[in-house]
Amino acid sequence: MTTDKNGFEIPDQMRDFADKSVDQARKAFDDFMSVTQKAAGNVEDSASAAQNGATDVSKKSLSFAEEHMDAAFKFAQNLVRAKDVEEMMGLQQTYLRSQMEALGEQAREISNTATKAAQDVAKAAQKD
Repeated sequence: MTTDKNGFEIPDQMRDFADKSVDQARKAFDDFMSVTQKAAGNVEDSASAAQNGATDVSKKSLSFAEEHMDAAFKFAQNLVRAKDVEEMMGLQQTYLRSQMEALGEQAREISNTATKAAQDVAKAAQKD
């Protein structure tokens, strides 16, 4: 037992109990902080994966827009140089067919990129 100068005694069992309680509280707090830091890291990983996916989709979209504009200018140039209405109709048919094929392929690419981005975000969210 410990006695202070006023004669107040603190039983050793009480002191041990208090010491163990403080240790348990510290451990609980440390565990809480560890889990919280891990969760914050997972959020950052998920956000980073989502941002990377959005960047990929954005880059592809801009590239596709550039391709479409280039094709449109080439079509306009060919159209201006056409010798007759029949050639103009043929150019238009070829242009529309190639644009529809390009749109189909680009839609598949965007879909695949978006799917991969979603999978990356899900993986980042599930990290332990």
